[in-house]
Amino acid sequence: MELTKIKDLADQVKQNIQQVIVGKEETIDQLLVALISSGHVLLEDVPGTGKTLLAKSLAQSLSCSCKRIQFTPDLLPSDVTGINFYNQKIGEFEFRQGPIFSNIILADEINRATPRTQSSLLECMEEQQTTIDGETHILEKPFLVIATQNPLESQGTFPLPEAQLDRFLLKLNLGYPSKEEGIAILKRFKERNPIHELLPIASKEDIVEAQRLYSKVYVSDDMLSYMMEIIEKTRNHEHIELGVSPRGSQALLKAVQVYALLKGREYVIPDDVKAMIKPVLAHRLILAHTMRLRENQAHLLLDEIIDQVAVPAEELTVK
Repeated sequence: MELTKIKDLADQVKQNIQQVIVGKEETIDQLLVALISSGHVLLEDVPGTGKTLLAKSLAQSLSCSCKRIQFTPDLLPSDVTGINFYNQKIGEFEFRQGPIFSNIILADEINRATPRTQSSLLECMEEQQTTIDGETHILEKPFLVIATQNPLESQGTFPLPEAQLDRFLLKLNLGYPSKEEGIAILKRFKERNPIHELLPIASKEDIVEAQRLYSKVYVSDDMLSYMMEIIEKTRNHEHIELGVSPRGSQALLKAVQVYALLKGREYVIPDDVKAMIKPVLAHRLILAHTMRLRENQAHLLLDEIIDQVAVPAEELTVK
């Protein structure tokens, strides 16, 4: 597969998803960025905005196995990863796989599970493997976790710790549709749910090949410097207690490379960086105490930082 083919593949998947999802083009692009760059997505928004529907639409657009896990306070780590049980017929222990052994995992209402169960995802998301009773099991590629959570309800929930938030490449918010989009939604779902008729449009092998090739997108030294200046400012900002880690900077690089491909280029420009800064970095910032209670404060601080960093002016040349 050539780099240009990745955009064609992404466009086909996007068009397929849009048979169900009205609008939200940028959000769908960001979801595809996570898929192709082998990242994971946290969808956070109020109930009824289409978080689960978007995740299911992506899963059904791919010829990949998909499992949905409803996270609840009584969910155990073994309910996610699997368990070794004693088979009396053969007199031996056997491993029974959990739902994590799938290509796409929809972790619904992830913040309703206990920290112990949440942590069972850490090794899976970071290393694409899970260790059970000392034995390591490799997860099949592609492997994508799409987790959802409701930011409004706090009763009976367990906020994700920073260590787990950092495992998500992107944190996305869908928001309410416009009036025109709302009318289109009512018309589309009036007689039937279109997701029941959604067919796969891309194979598992196509996605794995795209994941292997996207890193060939050219990133100039000026672009690398531009990204690092923004990241350095998050580490030295008076209203940010803890800025972006090296893992966060690597996540930003991966995201902008894929985003450039989705926009039809084999090289990165400043607009790609600006488009991915907030979805990649906002959830990785630990704000000063006085800032934490203000809504969207991390996004506002990143906007301020972006305005302070000079954009590379010279023309980019692709090697």
